[in-house]
Parts: sequence; C-alpha cells; structure tokens
Amino acid sequence: MTNLAIAANGLRKSYGDKVVLDGVDLAVPEGTIFSLLGPNGAGKTTAVKILSTLISADPGTGDIHIGGHNLATHPQAVRAAIGVTGQFSAVDGLITGEENMLLMADLHHLPKREGRRVAAELLERFDLVEAAKKPASTYSGGMKRRLDIAMTLVGDPRIIFLDEPTTGLDPRSRHNMWQIIRGLVTGGVTVFLTTQYLEEADELANRIAVLNDGKIAAQGTAEELKRLIPGGHVRLRFADPAAYRSAALALGEVTRDDEALALQIPSDGSQRDLRSVLDRLDSSGIEADELTVHTPDLDDVFFALTGGTTIPNQPSQSKETVR
Repeated sequence: MTNLAIAANGLRKSYGDKVVLDGVDLAVPEGTIFSLLGPNGAGKTTAVKILSTLISADPGTGDIHIGGHNLATHPQAVRAAIGVTGQFSAVDGLITGEENMLLMADLHHLPKREGRRVAAELLERFDLVEAAKKPASTYSGGMKRRLDIAMTLVGDPRIIFLDEPTTGLDPRSRHNMWQIIRGLVTGGVTVFLTTQYLEEADELANRIAVLNDGKIAAQGTAEELKRLIPGGHVRLRFADPAAYRSAALALGEVTRDDEALALQIPSDGSQRDLRSVLDRLDSSGIEADELTVHTPDLDDVFFALTGGTTIPNQPSQSKETVR
C-alpha cells in the first residue's frame, strides 16, 4: 500500500453554532498533489490550518497523521516535516528578498554558513538572483509568490500546504507557478493544494476532493469526478447520407441531426464505452468521418456537487477529436 503523507479521519471544527468541518476524511499519498476544492467559506483554509498545527480540531476528531507523526501527540515533529504558504504572502516588503530568505534560515536555526548556502540555492532555483538585493516591496505578484515558496522550502519540508497560491496572479505567472509546483513533486515533495481555480486543480492534482457544507461531496481523479456528472456523449459526423442513416439504425438510441448528418450517443467518455461504439460501427461496415468525445469539465462537477447551476445536457467542452 502506498504510504500516506497525510491521513485524517473524521476531521471536525465548529465555531459556536457554525459547523465548518463535519467529519472530513482525507488520505494523501506521498509524492502527489492533492487538491481540495470548495466554495468560499466551505472550510478549505480551516482544514489547512488544522493539518498544519495552526489551530486545533474539535474533540471527537479521529486520528490525524502528517508525515507519519500523530498531530495530537507530536505537533513539533509535524511542524518539522511541513511547510505552509498561505493565501496572503509572508514576505516582508521592507527588506530584500535575500534578507527574507536569511531571516527564514535563522528561524529554522540553520548555522550562518548553511543558511546562506540554502538561501543562495533557492534564490537561484526560483529565478530571483537578480532581484535578491532589492526590497521585496518592489517585486511583482508572481515574484512575491515565488519568494514565498522559496522561504517555505528553507526548512526542506517533505509536505507543503499551498493555500490558494495563485490568487491574484496574471495567467503567465499562474502557469509559471504550476511549473514550480510540478517541480516540487518531481523532487519527492507532497503538495496539499487549495485553489479557487478549477482549471488549476485539473492541470495539477493527482486526486481532488470537493468540500461542501463541511463534508466531502466527492473525491477521486479529475477524470473520475467528471464521469459522475451526466451529459457526456460521443458525436459522430458523416459526409455520406447513406452511411449516416445506416449508423443511426446500427447504434439504436441516438440523437439525430439530419441537417449536419451527425449522431450523438450518450457516453461516459471511457475507453471501453468508446470501443463499444466503434465495434458496433465496424460490425456494420460503417465508418464515420469525424468522431468527437465530449465530457463534462470540472466546472460542471463543481456546480453539481456544491448545489450550483443545473448541468447542461450538452457540455461545450470537447476533450478529444478523432478524424
């Protein structure tokens, strides 16, 4: 069985009568990216704060293990194993980027020479060498986030909590941050990511959990979550009207578009489902001129699981086209 970097059972947290987390179970394998999604106020940041020892869970919460350490009995060992980058930058704008790094090295009680070596390596790794001597207040949003993560890595954590790390960044800076996050995992780090950008979770996460009303509404890979939502279909288009009519008869339950010579067949987008459609065409000696697989995207999943807009019957996103 894969070792778990994070394992939480029955995570609970309330503030007065307000229940924020109501029995949340989480399991994050080592060396993966796990993304926690949810509407604003769903409890994502609260979960991060509990798992990173910043606040305590409520009585009745089950065991929580981070990096193999019991959170309740060995919080110091947990803190030594993790790094946290919150929604708001921890960078001190009054001092330089290098001074921010050296301050973090001091907080980790690194010897002066070791601290300077680590700071220099991380500044180079995150492309901040040229700006290292400049006040951090002069940095762009993307540079500040890079410095923030570099500071988090000073203590060489094996588990990093990234709480909405790309909020407010322009698209180019967001994509640069994605590359950094992928690089962390390549180096063996486990990343626990909360984000308000569904595309970000789709791009990065090995597994995704959707938090709603204090509970996990669903979790799995991005593809597994998309298959929970109705509306997926295969669309076949024909140039030959005779082939179109023959395919409609061979496939049975289809939606016809006689003007476009196109057929739509309900499908979950899986390889097995697609093969079934192709086998039925092959057995009748019919060849489509174009085949397109349409599947719901994470936006559809999010809205369905969090009580949002009704899922459309014909999602606009096309995931694959075969000609």
